[in-house]
Amino acid sequence: MLEKHPNRKKDKYNPYTLTITEGHYYLSFKDGRGKQQNIEIDEMLYQTFDRFELEDISHLNRVSRHIEHSELTEETLNDRAFYKAERIEDIVSESIEYEQLHRAVSELPEVQRRRLKLYFFGELTYEQIAKLEGCTKRAVKFSVDIAVEKLKKNFKIF
Repeated sequence: MLEKHPNRKKDKYNPYTLTITEGHYYLSFKDGRGKQQNIEIDEMLYQTFDRFELEDISHLNRVSRHIEHSELTEETLNDRAFYKAERIEDIVSESIEYEQLHRAVSELPEVQRRRLKLYFFGELTYEQIAKLEGCTKRAVKFSVDIAVEKLKKNFKIF
């Protein structure tokens, strides 16, 4: 009767297999030339290998369950050191502020809202906006400045 103990996946880090055949203990492995070798070992050595196998399995399970599975390179460690994860309070606060900003911008008069969006979000210059709307650069700047002042007043920023 052939028994294998313990059931561990065969891979390059586990080059041997333990078996019991008719009360005899064997250690099987491939040698440097790739030839399968079977060596009879005593019970004490078998139990030692068996214990190591079980400890390895336990360790691998612990690692799999509890240790991070990401690549730790110098670059990722450096990123973690310099770019701290945002706290949930900051994320929520920022989200609320964005919502308030969008609401405040939507309450601006249509001309101010359009020019403000083109200037800040469309990244156009006063001259480009004036050319699009067929007015002067000064009128566009005045309109954008008034819109910014209204937003500051809404947010009470001084």
